[in-house]
Amino acid sequence: METKAAGMLYNPAAWQVIAVAVIFLVTYAFVITDKINRAVAALAGAFLILVLGILDLRYAFTEAVGWRVIMLLIGMMLLVGILNRAGVIPYIAIKLAQWVKGSSWKIFILLIALTGISSAFLDNVTIMLLFIPVTMSITKLLKLNPYPFIFAEIAASNIGGTATLIGDPVNMIIGSANKQLTFNAFIVHLGPVSLFILIVTIGLFLFVYRKHFKPTHKSKEANELMKLSASSYIKNRKLMIKSVIVFLLTIVAFTLHSALGIEPAAIALGSAALLMVIGLKRKEAEIAFRMVDWGTILFFIGLFIMVAGLSATNWTSQIALVLLQMTSGNVDIASLLLLWISGVASATMDNVPFVTAMVPVIHAMGAELGLSAGQMEPLWWSLSLGANLGSNGTLIGASANVIAAGLALREGKSFHFKAFLKVGAPIALMSLLVSTAYVYFILIP
Repeated sequence: METKAAGMLYNPAAWQVIAVAVIFLVTYAFVITDKINRAVAALAGAFLILVLGILDLRYAFTEAVGWRVIMLLIGMMLLVGILNRAGVIPYIAIKLAQWVKGSSWKIFILLIALTGISSAFLDNVTIMLLFIPVTMSITKLLKLNPYPFIFAEIAASNIGGTATLIGDPVNMIIGSANKQLTFNAFIVHLGPVSLFILIVTIGLFLFVYRKHFKPTHKSKEANELMKLSASSYIKNRKLMIKSVIVFLLTIVAFTLHSALGIEPAAIALGSAALLMVIGLKRKEAEIAFRMVDWGTILFFIGLFIMVAGLSATNWTSQIALVLLQMTSGNVDIASLLLLWISGVASATMDNVPFVTAMVPVIHAMGAELGLSAGQMEPLWWSLSLGANLGSNGTLIGASANVIAAGLALREGKSFHFKAFLKVGAPIALMSLLVSTAYVYFILIP
């Protein structure tokens, strides 16, 4: 007979084990192929997990759902939405382009660098929504090929998002799985390699597309660029000042959160609430709530419940055992293997569900080997590096990739899967090779 503890099965029935696997794989198929809205697919899968008695509702919402990730996402989406409404980032991009007087290769470096750095502190999906329209406008004015810019910005966004706890949902999930992986820990351990890979990536793009960066700084098009009013992108100057101040204070608070004893999720929510109180009127606050991507939030909730179902039916512990057998229990080899498995998997599917599924696997591996939280850190860093950097491999590797393609299509500049693959795959391969050396020589004690 089945028994339960805290709402989770001890000895699941064989049909339940099979049912969970089928539900998870079918949901994955719908997410990858985009046949059904991914939030709907995840919620439907979670519903079936609950209805079949694999988890009960109380356990699902008190233990399975990573509320730290959910609250952090909501807080940052609100902050970014208000920054977007104020027009801060487009203003900076235009000013930088004018600063270099329309030089195409200088604009390229500045836009890509700004994309990468901004993605370390803002959601990379939002970065695409902000930067691609500005990039399309600038390349149109200067009569430049937009594809090198778009491809490089996609790559820079995923690379930059690797560097911090809040740069990508993947890191938020990993950070919530291990409290020792603080905001500062991410910057210290993943910041240097992310910056190095970003610099190499910019250099590779400049070399590959060197013929596209023609002299433009004295052209008619450059003169038109210089006439653009960056101030016109600022919709509300008072809100801009307030949002920048609150955002900078938020970053400082993230950096000091361990000393302050405040969770990053609480900081994000508190900052968003503060900015809405001091910067928005009642109707504007209601608009800000609409800026939250509730579909993504619901997707995460459904996904967390499904992954807990895999854990409850012992799938994750079995996968952990297979990895242990492949690596003979050697954590160093397991870290490198996990890096490449994550990289390849994230190039072929959305990296968020993959990482969510791998979190309990790593916990199970640690339990089997009797590892402390500190000893498990190379596994977590390898998962983050592989999942974030591997997503540059294909057009469907991350949500930011797909959104950038959609924005380009709106401007009549569509590109296909193969076109991005020719550029993205080498960048992903280079990134994983650099990360392999970094993990082996630096992160593994």
